[in-house]
Amino acid sequence: MDRRPPWAELVLDRPDVRNAISSRMIAEILEALDEVESDDELKVVIIAGEGNSFCAGADLGELGRIQHATPEENMASSRELVSLFRRIYTFPKATIAAVHGYCVAGGCGIATGCDLVIADETAKFRYSEASIGFVAAIVTIFLLRSVGEKHARELLLTARPVPAAEACRIGLINEVVGEGKHVERAREVAEEIALNSGVSVKLSKEVLTAIPELELETAFEFTAEINARGRLNPECLEGIAAFLEKRKPDWRMEVERLLDDQEDH
Repeated sequence: MDRRPPWAELVLDRPDVRNAISSRMIAEILEALDEVESDDELKVVIIAGEGNSFCAGADLGELGRIQHATPEENMASSRELVSLFRRIYTFPKATIAAVHGYCVAGGCGIATGCDLVIADETAKFRYSEASIGFVAAIVTIFLLRSVGEKHARELLLTARPVPAAEACRIGLINEVVGEGKHVERAREVAEEIALNSGVSVKLSKEVLTAIPELELETAFEFTAEINARGRLNPECLEGIAAFLEKRKPDWRMEVERLLDDQEDH
């Protein structure tokens, strides 16, 4: 992981196998995300791929062992993937996938689990599981939320590769840039996000994750509670003061002031 406050870059680094997902890679990604979460100077994490692709999905070596695995071993492996995708999707800080080349199967899970996906014009997205008799079950959670049911059905049932321009048109990704410009653009967006209140970003992500599963009245009550919590956030007080005083907010100064006041009392 490359630490570059206010963001960190997490690079999938197995270029000889197109950054295929292994158990070791999952553990390393989770460890890196823990480090980012605990570092107050880091506001955003960018996930990119080394070599000529973002991520080719499951490691073929580990995939080949499925035919000899017990039901319990297969369930453990599936839960391992769930832990990765859940952590990325619910991560309290902003996440950006910077994609180039092939983004396949579980690679799509990593990318679309992020808050934003920026791809260069070489990128191709493919939910390829049905072509090898597999099921894209876990990544469907993000796919449905990103593109809706009709597009999701087409992508899963045809298992065809989707070029970056089409992926952007159907809402699978946010932006397409010139070849090789994906990381540079992700850094620019990371800078934009980092200007905002970290607490507000975290609470916004809570709302975005929860609302699709809530009934209307429950959603109103939940969002009212989040709204109230946001008003008690010291960064909110600083943001309002900065707006009224026509200056840029200093998030860290306000939090440190509040902590000092608590120590005095």
